Amino acid sequence: MNIYIIAVAAFVGGIVSSLLGWFDSQESFDVRKFAASLVRALVAGIGFAAAYQYTNSLSPIDLALAFLGGAGVDAVGNRISGSIKAGLGK
Repeated sequence: MNIYIIAVAAFVGGIVSSLLGWFDSQESFDVRKFAASLVRALVAGIGFAAAYQYTNSLSPIDLALAFLGGAGVDAVGNRISGSIKAGLGK
């Protein structure tokens, strides 16, 4: 059961990061960009679930780290895709 909770925490972290980025940009909602963030959040959730599958305990610190890790995966993925688009545009 712990792996599902960790996976959800990482997934929610990625989604929150995506929504905060959208609010900060003050652009209209772009489904394509949000779908890419959903995929990155899903990857973060699966990754954290795989990493925590052998632990027997779950603390609030673990949940916070999973949440921040999910947000980090989205932020880094967004930066990488932006760099690739900028490189292809030149």
